Amino acid sequence: MEYVYAAMLLHKAGKEINEQNLTQVLSSAGINADAVRVKALVASLAEVNIDEAIKSAPTMMAAPAAAPAAAPAAEAKPKEDDKKKKEEEDKQKEEAALEGLGALFG
Repeated sequence: MEYVYAAMLLHKAGKEINEQNLTQVLSSAGINADAVRVKALVASLAEVNIDEAIKSAPTMMAAPAAAPAAAPAAEAKPKEDDKKKKEEEDKQKEEAALEGLGALFG
């Protein structure tokens, strides 16, 4: 998790998340950075919009609890059902991307 925290710190500071910066942050914290893990994290985050991931994180946590309550409304309106399916597919894609990041540090 310290690798992800270091990346988040760099993002918050407005610095580029690259291997050199990530290694420097970890070294400053007294952590011997594993070059393979640093490289994997940088590659994984290259295609991720961190601001969007942060914004969507609380929404993803609340989605499973809200789904049963929304089911009767979806049955009443087919158009809403199509929208919900698309939203669900988008959330699954986001979750898959986040699971990929989690596998790096599992």
